[in-house]
Amino acid sequence: MDDTVAVERIRVPAWAMLAVALAAFAIYALTLENGLLLGAHAERLHELFHDARHFVGVPCH
Repeated sequence: MDDTVAVERIRVPAWAMLAVALAAFAIYALTLENGLLLGAHAERLHELFHDARHFVGVPCH
């Protein structure tokens, strides 16, 4: 008796990979960004992300 199982390849659409990449960037920006990546808009966006960190409970102080 042959107990081998055929494994099918899972096709992931390009839009799904892009959505995961954008979600990963959003999580990075929300939890770790301190102005280096944001450049010229760092001050305003840092305050936005800082308040969002407090809202979701991420320790940042």
